[in-house]
Amino acid sequence: MWAALGIVYVVWGSTYLAIRYLVGSLPPLLAAGLRFSIAGVILLVLVRVFAGRGALRMTRAQFGSAIVVGLLLAGGGQGLLTVAETQVASGVAALLAASIPLFVLSLRRLLGERPPAVTLFGVLLGLVGLAVLVLFGGPSEGAHGAAWWGPWIMLIAALSWSVGTVATTRLPMPANSFAATAVELCAGGFALSFVGLGAGQRIRFAEVTAESWIALVYLIVAGSLIAFTAYVFVLDRLPVSTVATYAYVNPVIAVLLGVLIAGEHIGPAQFAGGALVLAAVIVVVRSERRVRKAEAKASVPAGTMAAPCEK
Repeated sequence: MWAALGIVYVVWGSTYLAIRYLVGSLPPLLAAGLRFSIAGVILLVLVRVFAGRGALRMTRAQFGSAIVVGLLLAGGGQGLLTVAETQVASGVAALLAASIPLFVLSLRRLLGERPPAVTLFGVLLGLVGLAVLVLFGGPSEGAHGAAWWGPWIMLIAALSWSVGTVATTRLPMPANSFAATAVELCAGGFALSFVGLGAGQRIRFAEVTAESWIALVYLIVAGSLIAFTAYVFVLDRLPVSTVATYAYVNPVIAVLLGVLIAGEHIGPAQFAGGALVLAAVIVVVRSERRVRKAEAKASVPAGTMAAPCEK
């Protein structure tokens, strides 16, 4: 299970660099659409083969919820991330994406939850870090430039992913998590492909580099299939608070790979803003962990033994 968690750390952290190479010669929306459509179809086949037809059964409400979540996660979250990396360095994109736990907590607060004061402090610290990254970080060269709108698109992508994350806890989702994810990937992939074609994007095969094709295969197999399987595996065997540490390990991996392999440069303001965001995520994750442990302890009746680990 620790090896599986390591896969989540490294592979998901490396997808930011892979996306940079993906959009080097492939149009971003169509590239993301291909990635998720192919991964979704493969996952559907795998679920049918290994879990049987029953695993794919779901009500109309569950099917509709999976589509909505897929549009928010794969479509809005990863699709806009792919667009953003045409104008934002992969390491900076990862640092901006680290704000997702902060957005999730803010959304939960709007929905009526009452987080402790230290958690709210973490959110405020993260907002300061984001402000430094976006307003004072300076130009961050992506695959095709450093347009001013790149970081803002990345923040919208993080917000979309956060809304989708919260939605999975409040909508009726399919019982089989792999079947649900297959529907989500297909929904997001088909939507991105449709929007990309509508925007006039076309794949000129003669101009696509080997790096982009390799990145596409890597994102389909490693990023969407292997890493997700590892993620579901560790969720069943380790505390959620332990698994959630990927939120501040992935950006570190992404920044290191971007600097070492792609020659990306992280300036002082970007480094400071990213450090504030990562510190905020650590504060929020640890605070949530303490709250969940306290709730679990309070829910155990007198005279019984507590569960060995919180899920």
